Amino acid sequence: MATDTTAAYPISVHGEVDPDLGRWLWLIKWLLVIPHLVVLIFLWIAYVLLTIFAFFAILFTGKYPRGIFDFNVGVLRWTWRVAFYSYNALATDRYPPFSLSTRDYPANLEVEYPERLSRGLVLIKWWLLAVPHYLVTGILEGGFGGWGGLTSLLAIFGAVGLLFNGRYPADIFRLVLGFNRWALRVAAYASLMTDEYPPFRLEP
Repeated sequence: MATDTTAAYPISVHGEVDPDLGRWLWLIKWLLVIPHLVVLIFLWIAYVLLTIFAFFAILFTGKYPRGIFDFNVGVLRWTWRVAFYSYNALATDRYPPFSLSTRDYPANLEVEYPERLSRGLVLIKWWLLAVPHYLVTGILEGGFGGWGGLTSLLAIFGAVGLLFNGRYPADIFRLVLGFNRWALRVAAYASLMTDEYPPFRLEP
């Protein structure tokens, strides 16, 4: 018989719906996020290059360089804020800060720093072990980290509900938040930030 063994995962992804969401602003957020998208392109180039460097550091030392770790977590955090503001959630009208660090914002992401990482797992977890999760997140996100998947579709449904009813449907938000949480956990795992396998669940 299956039992509930839910435990805290080292990657935490949180978000709260803005109670004062405007009914129409979501229609032009594609334009408003362009400055963030331009910056994120360069941040993600750096992220990929630094992750490759971290791969070799973990392979030879068993440690993820702390400075690189903090930078990469910051890129994930920035990405999550922009996604939460725009078409992966549409759950706040507060413009995302241009910052890698934690801020007073309705969406946040934290990753516990691992003191030691497996030198063996670093060889296979990002491509072989993560394949089941890649298949799921490919459906949810419309491609890893992309817009246009089930997550964005539900976020738009939520925005349409807001347009006609004046509120973001709570059930839709729970799904949207859960789908994003799943994808970001997989991103952190594939980026070698933890050896703990991502759970197949939407909850924290």
